[in-house]
Amino acid sequence: MTAPVFVVEHLDAGAAGPYVLDGPEGRHAVSVKRLRPGEAVILTDGAGRWAQCEVTGTEGKDRLIVRMTRVSEEPEESPRITVVQALPKGDRGELAVETMTETGVDAIVPWAASRCITQWKGERGLKALAKWRATAREAGKQSRRVCFPEVADAASTKQVAALLAEADFAAVLHEDRDYGSEPLAAAELPADGEIVLVVGPEGGVSPEELALFEEAGAKAYRLGRTVLRTSTAGTAATALLLGRTGRWS
Repeated sequence: MTAPVFVVEHLDAGAAGPYVLDGPEGRHAVSVKRLRPGEAVILTDGAGRWAQCEVTGTEGKDRLIVRMTRVSEEPEESPRITVVQALPKGDRGELAVETMTETGVDAIVPWAASRCITQWKGERGLKALAKWRATAREAGKQSRRVCFPEVADAASTKQVAALLAEADFAAVLHEDRDYGSEPLAAAELPADGEIVLVVGPEGGVSPEELALFEEAGAKAYRLGRTVLRTSTAGTAATALLLGRTGRWS
């Protein structure tokens, strides 16, 4: 088993001597994980900077004392993969964020598509966004990532179109017998730059949204013969892209 990951505010490149992990992360390390001297842990700021550490002791129930042995910077992934995720019903949004994070997506953009039953408005929307971000953080730790995916503010259709227009490869997952789409597995992908993938809601992407995205340079693609739910399509597509671009090599 690889070393457990804990999140800290910041890491100094020249850090030396003992470091105290406290607060909720320290409590989890001491009282839940029950880490002991000599065990290895990873500390990260979640933005790519991380430290390899060795536990030297504990204090009380929420303070873990470690010795940093090395501080490193994770290089940026290329090509970078962003998934625009239409808002699913219930807790399927958190499920999508969790599995996409574990798979290796770099950024997630919540999208209020016209056919979304769920709509983020006011305080409810802020709470839902906070849940997505907390889910990405926890899934990042669980999957031993040191650079967690950024979860952006909810985007409108026009904002998604602008994002697609700037991408090096822009795709909309869309399966419709009356609408031509190409297999994503056969698409020509860039060696670097930005890949943006749109995952629609359960009711599908509307004709108006498809037309706007096409104007922005996006094409319609399908994953296979089956139709996946919106909460799993992004994860499956991310895995396919990671394998095809060599990031999983």
